[in-house]
Amino acid sequence: MPLDKVPPPSGPFHQRFQTEIVWRNVAFYLGLHLLALYAVLLVLTFQVKWQTCVLSYVLVIGTSQGILSGVHRYYSHKSYQARWPLQLFFVFWFTLAFQNSVWTWVRDHRQHHKYSDTDADPHNAARGFFFAHMGWLMMRKHPKVLEKGDEIDLTDIENDPLVMFQKRYYMPFYLVCSLLVAILLPVYGWEETLANAFFVPFILRTVIILHLTWFVNSAAHYFGTKPYDRTLWPSENAAVAAVTFGEGWHNYHHSFPGDYRGADFGYRDNTTTYFIDFLSRIGLAYDLKTVSDAAVKARALRTGDGSFPRHRLDEQSNPTEEREQTNKKSTNYFFENFLKLR
Repeated sequence: MPLDKVPPPSGPFHQRFQTEIVWRNVAFYLGLHLLALYAVLLVLTFQVKWQTCVLSYVLVIGTSQGILSGVHRYYSHKSYQARWPLQLFFVFWFTLAFQNSVWTWVRDHRQHHKYSDTDADPHNAARGFFFAHMGWLMMRKHPKVLEKGDEIDLTDIENDPLVMFQKRYYMPFYLVCSLLVAILLPVYGWEETLANAFFVPFILRTVIILHLTWFVNSAAHYFGTKPYDRTLWPSENAAVAAVTFGEGWHNYHHSFPGDYRGADFGYRDNTTTYFIDFLSRIGLAYDLKTVSDAAVKARALRTGDGSFPRHRLDEQSNPTEEREQTNKKSTNYFFENFLKLR
């Protein structure tokens, strides 16, 4: 349903919700965010060692790739194949992200694509920005979500022993990994206080990665252009792409979910694609699936909102060459700045 056709809420405030609020979850997320605010205060008042801040940043990067390269583009969409060491890498880092089991995340995401922004979508954007962002985790599931969720094909996931092991032992696995990496490493590695290790690399880092994931479900469904399919809610949102390592090119992704690149123009604001290409070069990823330039152009002409680059519609244009030039510039920019840091 287009944004301008979504009916406004009506009736008493407590009757506007389609499903029951789970107050236990509300209290949990409220408490988590209050702890994160205190962690921000610790950082801003220089009470946390710089090594701990660096570790927190590394954990954000690692967990983000566990989600994006791993559970999203590999496990959910099978847009490429991963060898077993890479699968171990993905499952470890994803577990640290505190976003439930791989099995659950894949089921919800496949359902989100199949029933995008309808009552059967777990984080249906038609129910409001906040609901799509995090409110869906604080309410009972819509009956349609429960009904259609049982129909999602998870055969490939359920035949994966590593995924099913992580599902069975998710909580102890999460607690052990978090204790070792986020808390004990800074405490024994550089004598950080136990409180600081708990608040910053454990709590604050978790809240940051949660919101980065949630912004894809909310902001990238509300704001931006739709060059590939104007009938979809998902949009091309450069701001979301910049902070989520490339996940903001959401109109492309929902139009071509099987494309490992998740976008149409190379590495620009798309670090995840860069990372997968690197994994391919060292032999850990293979069979990378893409959509042809002709198919992309045809879809843009047929269903796009007119924001697709006009020069790309020219028969003489060479999108592959443009992407290679963009990738070269992005790679050169990265290494030039890396050398400056050294």
